[in-house]
Amino acid sequence: MEPVNWNSFTVRIDVNASPEKLYAAWATRAGIESWFLRFSEYKAADGTVRADNEAVHKGDTYTWMWHGWPDDTVEHGTILDCNGKDSLRFSFGKAGNCTVKIYTEQGVTIVEVVQEDIPADDKGKHTWYVGCKTGWTYYLTNLKAVYQAGADLRNKKEGIGKLLNL
Repeated sequence: MEPVNWNSFTVRIDVNASPEKLYAAWATRAGIESWFLRFSEYKAADGTVRADNEAVHKGDTYTWMWHGWPDDTVEHGTILDCNGKDSLRFSFGKAGNCTVKIYTEQGVTIVEVVQEDIPADDKGKHTWYVGCKTGWTYYLTNLKAVYQAGADLRNKKEGIGKLLNL
C-alpha cells in the first residue's frame, strides 16, 4: 500500500448533463447555489457584484455560505483561473486550492475536483484532507442528484447538525 499524500486528493463523478450546464453550476451564483451553497457572491476586480447567471472571471473574489451553518461560517476566496467552458480553479482558504475539470471519458461527462496545497500537519490531515474529501464526495453526489433527477439532498434547516452534509 502506498503512503497517503496528505497534500492533495481527487474526487470525481459522472453526471448526465452537458459540460456547459455543469460549468455554469460552478461558475455562476445561480448555478452554485442550486447544489452546493445557500449563498454565493462573486465580485469582479472593480468590486462589481456579478449577476446571478453571469460567469466568473479570473481574479474575481467570492463569498460563500452553506446551509446548516450560521452566517459566521463563511469562506472568502479568489478565482485563480477559469476558461469559460470546462475548467475553474479557486483558492479555498487554509484548505488549499481547488481545480474543477469537466470532461468526457468513454462518452460520459465527468466532474473532477482536485484539492491541493493542503497543509500536511495534523489539523490539515483531519480538517481539510478528510473533512473536505468527505464534503466534496457528498456535494458532488448532490450535484448529480440535482442535475439528473431534480432532487436536492441538502438539509436546509439550521440547527439540525451532525448530518452527512454538515
